[in-house]
Amino acid sequence: MFAWWGRMVVRLRWAVLAAAVLLVVVGSTWGAGVFGQLTGGGFDDPASESSRAYERITDELGPQGADVIVLWSSDSVSADQPAFRDPVTATVTRLRERPEVVSVTTWYDTQAPALLATDRRATYALIQLRPADEDGKTAAYEALRPAIETPGVRTETGGNVPFLHEANRQTTEDITRAELLAMPVLLVLLVLIFGGLVAAATPLLIGGLAILGGFVAVRLVNLVTEVSIFAINIITLIGLGMAVDYALFVVSRFREELAAGRDTPTAIRRTMATAGRTVLVSGLTIALAMASLLIFPQSFLRSMGLGGMAAVLVAMLAALTVLPALLAVLGPRIDAGRVPLPWRRGGRPAADGGAWARIARSVMRRPVRYLVGVVLLLAVLAVPSLRMEFGGFDERVLPADAAPRVVSERIAAEFPGGTVAPIDVLVTGAPAEAVRPFADRIAGLPGVSGVQVAANRGEATLLTVSYPGEPTGEVAQDLVRHLRELPAPAGSEVLVGGRPGADRDLLDSLADRLPWMALLMAAATLLLLFLAFGSVVLPVKAVLMNLVSIGASFGVVVWIFQDGHLADLLGFTPTGFIEPSNPILMLAVLFGLATDYEVFLLSRVREEWDRTGDNTASVAAGLQHTGRIITAAALLLIIVVAGFATGGMAYIKLIGVGMIVAIVVDATLVRALLVPATMRLLGRWNWWAPGPLGRVYRRYGIREGAESDPAERHPAFTG
Repeated sequence: MFAWWGRMVVRLRWAVLAAAVLLVVVGSTWGAGVFGQLTGGGFDDPASESSRAYERITDELGPQGADVIVLWSSDSVSADQPAFRDPVTATVTRLRERPEVVSVTTWYDTQAPALLATDRRATYALIQLRPADEDGKTAAYEALRPAIETPGVRTETGGNVPFLHEANRQTTEDITRAELLAMPVLLVLLVLIFGGLVAAATPLLIGGLAILGGFVAVRLVNLVTEVSIFAINIITLIGLGMAVDYALFVVSRFREELAAGRDTPTAIRRTMATAGRTVLVSGLTIALAMASLLIFPQSFLRSMGLGGMAAVLVAMLAALTVLPALLAVLGPRIDAGRVPLPWRRGGRPAADGGAWARIARSVMRRPVRYLVGVVLLLAVLAVPSLRMEFGGFDERVLPADAAPRVVSERIAAEFPGGTVAPIDVLVTGAPAEAVRPFADRIAGLPGVSGVQVAANRGEATLLTVSYPGEPTGEVAQDLVRHLRELPAPAGSEVLVGGRPGADRDLLDSLADRLPWMALLMAAATLLLLFLAFGSVVLPVKAVLMNLVSIGASFGVVVWIFQDGHLADLLGFTPTGFIEPSNPILMLAVLFGLATDYEVFLLSRVREEWDRTGDNTASVAAGLQHTGRIITAAALLLIIVVAGFATGGMAYIKLIGVGMIVAIVVDATLVRALLVPATMRLLGRWNWWAPGPLGRVYRRYGIREGAESDPAERHPAFTG
């Protein structure tokens, strides 16, 4: 099938390239408009108690809580002096006249102690916005921003809506900067790898095509379902990274076939029958790993899954269509623009005497020693992951000078009560007098610093419960649990929400679905690798090795981001916990990437095994042929990821650092040492499958290789 596909692409090369140009035009115009179409947020489970509480509160009592917090402060004037009070009250008057605003609550109206700083030189207002959805609130906030600025006093905005607005803005900046940093470095490295400008440019062309195609795909998906703006991160990361990997693999094999004396059409057929088959298996495996995120109800994770699937599938299709069409046009000119280098690049690597083959043979002479040593080292790296603590994200994921973070930290430090995220307790079906004893019982719970009636209408009463510490802290989380265990007043229903409740629900929702996600990823990997290699042993070994490398990555992430090591160097604020959706996203991405390198290596080993039947020689030759390519691919992907690891958002930084660690571990310790050691110990059992499964593989397996090209088996065959 793959050799046939190679012939078709050669025949239709100009039509394929014309379609690629059309995709570039559509992607850079209509597709690029995806930035203005996607939503923010998406971290809540719509079916959770906190989400139901929010909906019921809004329906029965109207909008509650603050969407925007405006903090005014002065270094020398107190809030009750005219120089401070007059400009602030004038601003408040303007805001109340705006159609986007429902209400503005200030210290000047209520004299509430919580709204005035202890040194009296700062105060803040709570603004409720009229729109009900997140996108509408964000648009209303953007329209209000000019009216919020107050001359004569320092003005800063915080709260949930400005936080999401700033997170989205910072995310967009991080993406742009990552691309600007990565592209020139990638070009230089590709020139060093290929030794020529034309060959070096092809992976970047495919990478750009994958990103634009991913934008088009996600915008189409957004027409039928909600997609979060954070999907753009994964499109850029996975799209560029996988496209460069696949193009590197395909171009390297094409140049190898040309160096062996084959003409361009034959070289493309053999490249598609070998490297093309590998790219297909890898792309499907990573796409299915990302698809496991779709089982989560949170829009954020589902959007990451959709974005990742779109990016990797477009990268795969581009590498299987546009790239061979381009190679068919270029032919030997793929080596044009040669750059003089002190070492020789290209051509067919020496299967028996190369450096990678010598490493593989050294490992296979002492397989037990290498196996034990590598496993012990990875276990040491993974140990910190056993004490991973989870908590919801807050303003500390933003840079230290971001206004929403500054507002949150100043209110916590300078104002009585110190919290702007109380726990909401909605009591329905009970008159106000029946709620008072219930409020008294709440006041007696450990960790409660205050209980207030925030709103009442008929038999619906909203209580707000304050507490010391952060909304993501242990006190707040324990308090949510105690409140939900508290018996409701007779004949009433109690719903506990607010930001601490949403954090608790997020943890519970993710924990419920995580085993199913792991099962789906493992099952998809086992199935695809069996169809690719005809073995039941290698897929199981691949899954186990993936878990080993991912465990090491998680351990390093905990040591850095939870414990706070290297915080100053990396520029983030440690919180003492990990936001739970980050490890889940990392699990999907890293599982797919680890399988990607496994497929690259085992495809060549299987090709050699089919040719020689010698397990040791096949492993050595496979590593020799792919070791340099996998190392180069890993280095290029690290460059792509590094742009995100240096971004301003802490959670993006966490994912970037975790991916870099996993890539380094996987491309060195696992592929170069652990895989040869285990394959040497297993011997012929590497390729074992029970009789019925063997028949399934022979009939349905993805089994094409270079020797299966009919033009090679039968020289007279012309297709």
